[in-house]
Formats: sequence, structure tokens, C-alpha cells
Amino acid sequence: MDYLLEGFKAIGDNPKMLAMWVIGGLLIYLAIKKDMEPALLLPMGFGAILVNLPLSPVIQEGGIIHSLFKVGISASEAMPLLLFIGIGCMIDFGPLLTNPKLFILGGAAQLGIFVTILLAVMIGFPLTDAASIGIIGAADGPTAIHVAIELASKYIGPIMVVAYSYMALVPIVQPAVMKLCTTKKERRIKMKYSAKQVPQLMRIMFPIIVTIISGIIAPESLSLVGMLMFGNLLRECGVLKSLSETAQTTFSNIITLLLGITIAFQMQAEAFITVETLIIMGLGLFAFVFDTIGGVMCAKILNLFSKEKINPLIGAAGISAFPMAARVVEKVGIKEDPSNHLLMHAVGANVSGQIASAIVGGLIIGLVL
Repeated sequence: MDYLLEGFKAIGDNPKMLAMWVIGGLLIYLAIKKDMEPALLLPMGFGAILVNLPLSPVIQEGGIIHSLFKVGISASEAMPLLLFIGIGCMIDFGPLLTNPKLFILGGAAQLGIFVTILLAVMIGFPLTDAASIGIIGAADGPTAIHVAIELASKYIGPIMVVAYSYMALVPIVQPAVMKLCTTKKERRIKMKYSAKQVPQLMRIMFPIIVTIISGIIAPESLSLVGMLMFGNLLRECGVLKSLSETAQTTFSNIITLLLGITIAFQMQAEAFITVETLIIMGLGLFAFVFDTIGGVMCAKILNLFSKEKINPLIGAAGISAFPMAARVVEKVGIKEDPSNHLLMHAVGANVSGQIASAIVGGLIIGLVL
């Protein structure tokens, strides 16, 4: 009888577990009811409940969640890096190659990362932790995991959870920020899209060249950039169509599901429900908002010197959340003017941000270590 009551006693001794059940339930609700990144939030939510059940064997040495975390994330970062192969297969760099100016927007949309690092240091976080927190602003879960692990941050758990949560919140947070930074007239700026064909040779050489340049200027970014560009090469080479399609669908879905439930290992109540976690959530949101502002303001500055105006909304797509940020830009643009389709321009800025965030992550690791 005592054995049957042992779990209830454990909950009484640690009521924070109940709070984590609520958090897990909220994530599941958002995934199912609101359709917010269900492939990620649903396993994260269920995992949050699973690892916070009293005496749960899954988090003990040799338990399934513990083993997945150890092998797939902490020891090798295999899961987030393998996911980048799938993302690379999904990306079409054509819109970016037809309008290279969009590279600038992807770089500018990393502003919030550096501002947040400075703010976190001022608050009192050590530089390694501050740098790991700042990268949340890129809205790129794999990059956040990579930087936090390489810098040995003691807040890996909250950083991972916050980074992926804000990725899911892109459609909620970004529209409000975009409207605050632009006028109605600016949001109605129309942009012509030149659907000219990008030569296959250029498409094949682009991921190779990006990998080489990244390896020279930011060697620590190669794990991320290399996998991303390898995936894109699979897409563009033209001889591995079935592998590319598998990587975009089945492979990416399986890795995302495993990654979501594995991240939950770091959502154990004692370590997760702390004042520091709340501060990291606030700093992560700050970084995310300022990344969006950086991209939008950069577009407005470029318009001062350009004959062909850029719709500033495009700058918001410079964050790494692909393809969510581009879709949000299209949605906001159509709301202002149903005839104004900005999707392809936004995709160009979005894929630029994907590259930029990975390179910035590598630069931060190299500078801080």
C-alpha cells in the first residue's frame, strides 16, 4: 500500500511538478487547438508531463528520455544538426539569388542577438550564458542548442525550450512589432518579383561557396552551415530527388518529433521553474522583438538610397524561423492590400536569415570561447 502512495507523497513534496503538468498541457493545447507547430509543441508538452511524473524511470540513467538526450543532444548535437539537413532540402535560394540585396536584411535581423547579450551581461549573467541567451533572438532552435552546448551554459534547458517556443509564436508576436515599426503607406509598398530562372550551376555552386566562406570566417559555424548547405545541395543537384523529398518530409518529421520529446528532459520542475527561467523568457522575447525591428529598420534605411523601394515588412522575415516568418509577412501584406503579394521577397530574406543566424552563432562561439 505504501508503494502505491509513494507517487502521491512525491508530488506533495514537490508541487512544482503540478505546475509543469499545466505547462505541458498548455503546449499540447496550443499544438492541437491553435495548430501552432504541432510537430514540435505536442511532443514537448507531452514530454514535460512525462519527465515530471514522480519516480519516472525515463529520466534516470539508461531511461529512454535520458538516453535520447545524452546521445542525440548533449554528447553530439546529432538531432538539431540532422534537422538542418532537412531544412536545407526545403530551402529554395532562388528568390535570394535573384535579389542579393536581401542578404543585407538577413544580417540586420540579427541585431537583437547582440543587444540582448549586452543586456544579459548587465543584468549579471556570465558572458557564456548571456551569449547563449542572446541567440534565442534568431528564432532558430538548432542554433540555440548548438551555441548553448558549445558554451557549456548552465541554462541549456530553459534556452532550448524558450527558443523553440518563440519559433512557434512567430505568427503572434511579429505582426504587432511590424505594425509598430511601419506606417500604413510603407506596408502597402508593392514590389515586383522577377521570376527569372536561376541557372542550375549557380544553384549547385551556392551551397558549396557559402560553406567555404563560412568555414574561413567562422569555423565554429560549420556544423550548422555545413549540414544546411549539404541538405540544399541534395535538393539542387538534380540526381537525388527521392532522398531530397524524404529529407524534407519523413526524415525531418521524425527528427522533429524526437527532438521535441527529448528537449523535455531539461523541463524537470526543480531545474526549470526558477527565477532565472523567467528572466531568460523575457530576454528571449526582447531578442526576438529586436531582431524583427532590426530587419524592418534596415529595409527602411535602404529605401533612403534606393529607387526601387523595399516593403519594410520584408525585413521582418530576416529572422531564421523558416518558412513561418515569410508566411507572416505575406499575411500582413495582404491584409493591408489584397493585391500585394510579398511572399517570394520574404522567402529571400528568410533564407538569408537562416544562413546569417548560423554564421552569427559560430562567430559568437569563436569570440566567447
